[in-house]
Amino acid sequence: MLENPRSPRVRAVAKLAKKPARAESGLFLLEGPQAVAEALTFRPQLVVELYATPSALERYTDIAETAVDAGVDVEFVTEEVLDSMADTVTPQGFVAVCHQFPTAVKDVFASSPKLVAILEEVRDPGNAGTIVRAADAAGADAVVFTGRTVDLYNPKVVRASTGSIFHLPVAVGAELEDVLQRARAAGLVVIAADVKGEDLLASRNEGMLAEPTAWLFGNEAHGLPDDKLALADRVVTVPIYGHAESMNLATAASVCLYESAFAQRSRVTNR
Repeated sequence: MLENPRSPRVRAVAKLAKKPARAESGLFLLEGPQAVAEALTFRPQLVVELYATPSALERYTDIAETAVDAGVDVEFVTEEVLDSMADTVTPQGFVAVCHQFPTAVKDVFASSPKLVAILEEVRDPGNAGTIVRAADAAGADAVVFTGRTVDLYNPKVVRASTGSIFHLPVAVGAELEDVLQRARAAGLVVIAADVKGEDLLASRNEGMLAEPTAWLFGNEAHGLPDDKLALADRVVTVPIYGHAESMNLATAASVCLYESAFAQRSRVTNR
């Protein structure tokens, strides 16, 4: 059992909360039983190290069984050691170190996707991770991080995705113009979500949302600049019917992705 929270091994794990350590090592930090369970179930080959407190492993016997089945060893640590490793105040008994596994942009569009989310300059890790989760839930084929969008492997992004980063391809580090060119070549219409756009209902009523679509989402504070909006085939906004001053980016993205999911599935059902 690891008992020294100041040991080099513990410090090396804790450093993965910072981008330079992640960039140098190609590893990232995973915390909590849900995320660990998803990694072991969907991408066990990525798990390099898995740490748990004895009490947590007793409480989550399914994780212990999944780890055994996946051939992943679990190393016991004290609560103090786990707290030193983790980025959160309450890691809930589990911390893992995993290999990063970004998908190449060309592979995203080579698979004839029907629904893709593109994040341009999205800087809030909670928003980015939540959009990945929403895309997963809506049945999207992939997510692409472009420009200076937050690092996919930032611990807050990983936590906000609640394990969805292990479920669908996510490409990172691409330039928006190249991504949109590939999207159109793959037969996708590009729809930007921005407050400057027309009512989303117009696109729904015209049947546009039933087409293979790449949704483009911009920065939380500034949205998409005019030159980026000009790259889209259409610009729409999610209407606000109540008195809210604005809508959170991740919430608006979830609405847009589900509108496409509903429309695409309705078209298939009605054929």
